[in-house]
Amino acid sequence: MIIESIELENYRNYGQLHMDFSPGTNLLYGDNAQGKTNILEAVYVCCTTKSHRGSKDREIIQFEKEESHIKLNVRKKDVPYRIDMHLKKNKAKGVAINGVPIRKASELFGIVNVVFFSPEDLNIIKNGPAERRRFVDMELCQLNRLYVHALIQYNKVIIQRNKLLKELLFHPDYENTLDVWDMQLVQYGSQVIQFRREFVEKLNDIIVGLHRKLSGGKEELTVSYEPNTEIENLEEAVKRSREVDIKLKTTTVGPHRDDLSFIVNGIDIRRFGSQGQQRTAALSLKLAEIELVKYIVKDYPVLLLDDVLSELDGSRQEHLLEGIENIQTLITCTGLEDFLNHRFRIDKIYRVVEGAVTIENEQEA
Repeated sequence: MIIESIELENYRNYGQLHMDFSPGTNLLYGDNAQGKTNILEAVYVCCTTKSHRGSKDREIIQFEKEESHIKLNVRKKDVPYRIDMHLKKNKAKGVAINGVPIRKASELFGIVNVVFFSPEDLNIIKNGPAERRRFVDMELCQLNRLYVHALIQYNKVIIQRNKLLKELLFHPDYENTLDVWDMQLVQYGSQVIQFRREFVEKLNDIIVGLHRKLSGGKEELTVSYEPNTEIENLEEAVKRSREVDIKLKTTTVGPHRDDLSFIVNGIDIRRFGSQGQQRTAALSLKLAEIELVKYIVKDYPVLLLDDVLSELDGSRQEHLLEGIENIQTLITCTGLEDFLNHRFRIDKIYRVVEGAVTIENEQEA
């Protein structure tokens, strides 16, 4: 799958922008705070409906504007697609595929699979479980529409159940209505747990060999899924937690409290690993994500690398660059030195200065 071009209107610091991409490596360089990451973010938003930064639509739209537009032209297995997205300050975003509006986000997922890798991702191992759940959710939503449905419904249940738990302080007689939400929590929560377990098992199969290579054969990495509650115990756990939930006014049991563990040579590196071990595991995770997409959809994803090379030492840089051959890649950096020091093919080089993008060279294939 290839992203051929992107058009932006009123998107962050871009009033108007059109860019054509090479199917190979596209390098965007310039000083910090010039708008390089905004371009990668726009690609990600148009493919997944969400910002990798967690930004809301109104935060993305240019100041004093009411709407922002993104247009992405994509080619997947020689079939062209055009994705149009309208972001609105006070309304839900609008999305059209080949000119036809869609009603559900799940209709967009899977047209383009993207893997985003930023310096913040290098901290996914040592940071809290919410970030690790988000990693699983964002990748699974691109790969499995059934998961999208289960996750959306589950999140709705948690929101409504928590709202009810707060209302019980003023309306204790509403407690019987918790049964309805508990039943749905178990129904959709069980589906979320099952899909996550299968995903992590496949991921683990791939990551073991990658990490062994990255560590020079010195480390064995195992990624494990740590559900807050197993499927077969979920219904009973929800019942047992009701008294506590009412007291705390929040839902304390379910997959919204899941986590992943990363064990290297028997040590949980979330708590006891060195920064080097944590970063190597994070890099292994991203490379495994690429291979997993290839395995499931029979095509490579588009890779978005946001100023990651400057955060990696020479050895990890080499492994990353080796791992992205034959993949369309959009890379941002502050200078060209990182790439000039590598024998690494760059097909297009763009300079980004205060929201203005100019192409500096274009190598022939």
